[in-house]
Amino acid sequence: MTTLRLPIVSGRLEDYRLVGTPIPIVRPTTPFNRIALAAAHLVVNPLSDAAPSAAPDIDWARTIAFRHHLLDLGLGIAEAMDTAQRGTGLAWTGAHELIRRTLEETAGRKDAVIYSGVGTDHLDLNDVRSLDDVVRAYLQQLAAVQKLGGRVILMASRALVRVAKRPADFAVVYDRVLSEAQHPVILHWLGEMFDPALAGYWGGTDFRDAMETCLSIVESNAAKVAGIKISLLDASKEIFMRHRLPAGVRMYTGDDFNYPELIAGDTQGQSEALLGIFDPIAPAASAALTALTAGQTAQFHEILKPTVPLSRLIFRSPTQYYKTGVVFLAWLNGHQEHFIMAGGQQSMRPVTYFADVFRLADQAGLLAEPDRAATKMVSLLTLYGVT
Repeated sequence: MTTLRLPIVSGRLEDYRLVGTPIPIVRPTTPFNRIALAAAHLVVNPLSDAAPSAAPDIDWARTIAFRHHLLDLGLGIAEAMDTAQRGTGLAWTGAHELIRRTLEETAGRKDAVIYSGVGTDHLDLNDVRSLDDVVRAYLQQLAAVQKLGGRVILMASRALVRVAKRPADFAVVYDRVLSEAQHPVILHWLGEMFDPALAGYWGGTDFRDAMETCLSIVESNAAKVAGIKISLLDASKEIFMRHRLPAGVRMYTGDDFNYPELIAGDTQGQSEALLGIFDPIAPAASAALTALTAGQTAQFHEILKPTVPLSRLIFRSPTQYYKTGVVFLAWLNGHQEHFIMAGGQQSMRPVTYFADVFRLADQAGLLAEPDRAATKMVSLLTLYGVT
């Protein structure tokens, strides 16, 4: 077994011997009994002449190939979401092209379930003055995605937080936007740990009050709402709200800390999945969902259990930089030949974080070719002066 020297939090180096057995890449033969969408990351061109602060130069071949990888594993795709650095490197113009290319490149696949992010992120927040400004922005992106034939995830809006003065203002905006939806959409409640600019979404800081506002919007527009994803990293809040949803409206877990128990569910219900962590752990997610579909709940938990410490590390505070861990694992596993990100965000975690992600990914069987991954890890450590 390969052994390498990895840094630990104290600043010392420690021997680590690889122990994991890679989870096989197996195409499922039957559909899962849960809807499972992976929010997919972005691959950029590392040789671009553009400044890191500029619009990313996207490696379209690698980016689309990764989406086929997810589809081959039976997962659907949540496109142009925050995992693709939406709002933290990827602007609406690039997001629209990403959505278009993904829909076109997967159009021939009967198994392709793709929902795409619609928001208001093309607005300059300094120019937003009214709820009408927010509605027009949402409708512009909604029309663009629907023109492509895409299904929609209605993302949370920083602009709406900026101009809303009361909970009822959220209802005004969502009612008007949902009235234009051609197909039922998935709403997204993204917590402030993912985006501090979304603090107070739905018009309040108390969860119960915010939930009541959100539920009233869902109930008033139930025919236009396929489900809601909440990303609050709190299983009890998700379960509480799940029990309150109208019939036919699904809960999609966005809880990257507690997803196994939420997906497995209980006697009163279950959550579907719309998760950023399903990008780096796609082989484990696919194998676990195959087991769950076959009624093998214990095996489902056995497969996913070692991925939870990895996910909690990747999504640790400051949570908005979780994409760095996602792309790091994509590099280790050969889905891209470099570790460069839009906005230079490969630098947003310390070297000890990468060492810990490497260890936990190995222990979870998520290094596809451990020796190759170890070689890449050594090359990264060399940049930090670790020899």
